[in-house]
Amino acid sequence: MGIFDFVKSVGKKLGVVDDEAPEAAELKKELDSHKLGTDKVEVEVQGDKVVLKGEVADQSAFEKAVIAVGNTLGVSKVEAGELKVADAGGETSEPVFYTVKKGDNLWKIAEANYGKSNGAKYTVIFEANKPMLTHPDKIYPGQVLRIPAL
Repeated sequence: MGIFDFVKSVGKKLGVVDDEAPEAAELKKELDSHKLGTDKVEVEVQGDKVVLKGEVADQSAFEKAVIAVGNTLGVSKVEAGELKVADAGGETSEPVFYTVKKGDNLWKIAEANYGKSNGAKYTVIFEANKPMLTHPDKIYPGQVLRIPAL
């Protein structure tokens, strides 16, 4: 699990300047504010790329950490090759992410990822992206969501 791409020009604004990546301390504070169990995670900023190092408790925390910093204005890539999963037991799966397009909603995203008759599974996607998502209707083009397996 290495480098993940994001849309640099969209996301939550943390810094003062619009097109620059926020400082590492600001990103770490934002990451920790979600209470994902990222106490042992270090955040480093290299231009518009963020490097995550350290350890998280599980696969869910790994994926949420990646999207929490990646969905920040000024960040175009997140490198997580040095971010380890504590309880992986040697098994980690490649995360599935989806970049929201204009006109998307969670129902359409669920049908695209789980099959035509599974739009009602949008709640699985919503729950998988909490606490970064606060309401199922509050998604925006360019935002990256994690898509959990059913």
